[in-house]
Amino acid sequence: MLALRKTAPAPGLVLQDVAEPGRPEAGEVLIEVAAAGICGSDVHVYDWTDGYAFMSSRLPVTLGHEFCGRIAAVGPEVSGLAEGDLVAPIPTIGCMRCTDCAAGFPQRCNFRRTVGLTRDGAFARFVRVPALSCVKLHPGTDPVLAALLEPLCVGDNAANVGDVHFGDVVLVLGPGTIGQAIARAASWRGAAQVVVAGMNDTARLATALQVGATDTLDLALFSNLRSAFLALTNGREADVVFEATGHPASIADGLSVLRKDGVLVSAGIHATPAQIDLTALVRNRQQLRGAHASRRPSWEIMARRLIEMPEQVRPFVSLQLGLEDAIGGFERSRARDVSKVVLRPGGVPA
Repeated sequence: MLALRKTAPAPGLVLQDVAEPGRPEAGEVLIEVAAAGICGSDVHVYDWTDGYAFMSSRLPVTLGHEFCGRIAAVGPEVSGLAEGDLVAPIPTIGCMRCTDCAAGFPQRCNFRRTVGLTRDGAFARFVRVPALSCVKLHPGTDPVLAALLEPLCVGDNAANVGDVHFGDVVLVLGPGTIGQAIARAASWRGAAQVVVAGMNDTARLATALQVGATDTLDLALFSNLRSAFLALTNGREADVVFEATGHPASIADGLSVLRKDGVLVSAGIHATPAQIDLTALVRNRQQLRGAHASRRPSWEIMARRLIEMPEQVRPFVSLQLGLEDAIGGFERSRARDVSKVVLRPGGVPA
């Protein structure tokens, strides 16, 4: 089968013919991939930016961790799933033996692996995953939208970490898919105003308005974030700020518009350390929190959203491509002229 793989610790990806995964082992299922999204992390792996050297010992590996598909085969010792079920797997896989896994926190597991980063993922026709990681979807779920579940859940988790409340003013720095998902989650929680800011990012800012933002800021047009933001909010500082840029300077920028006792949530992956004024942070009683990955309750909630209100998430998807055109999809993602690119290993329906 054709697979898109990272084969060396250097820029680039390779389309290769590889063997199919074979029958699932005990506790596993084999999934025929229906749709898989290109994540910002995948683009970083493509470019081989700082922060992804942890993958080196796992190479070569097939990428793809935002996906859904139908179960093609069920391994021994699996219950509750059957061939033909539409599922979306949670990509973080814990050891299932440590106390964190037993408590329902596999993302804390020191032995965890991630589908599409440290074990073969979904940029291929078939992928094998643990049955316990699969979230069973309503049969009528649009597979393309189901490929959005992982980033939607990351956004939902970030909103949980930030404790967004009804009536809050929220600022999201970064209009990529995660920033858009945070805006969508904040809107679902009843935030009164959700501002998404970017830099020379016209296409993705436009998408942000379609999926939950009330306002956008192109910071290329302003010399000062604080003055531009306060002009939009009639002088009200942000109750919660989310940083989803991956640029360390965004932390200080976000703190500059955060109210006293407010919360800044960093969801970006940074190649270099951030500089912040700790004295100002303490005196303003502000909180700095980190949000990464998601927990299963978010998956169950977002899976219902896809059935109940699919049109509220459909604008996330800009482009669908066959796997053979994946490199072009990565280049479009790098150029930031699209939001989410979804790959269809079985081909794009006519």
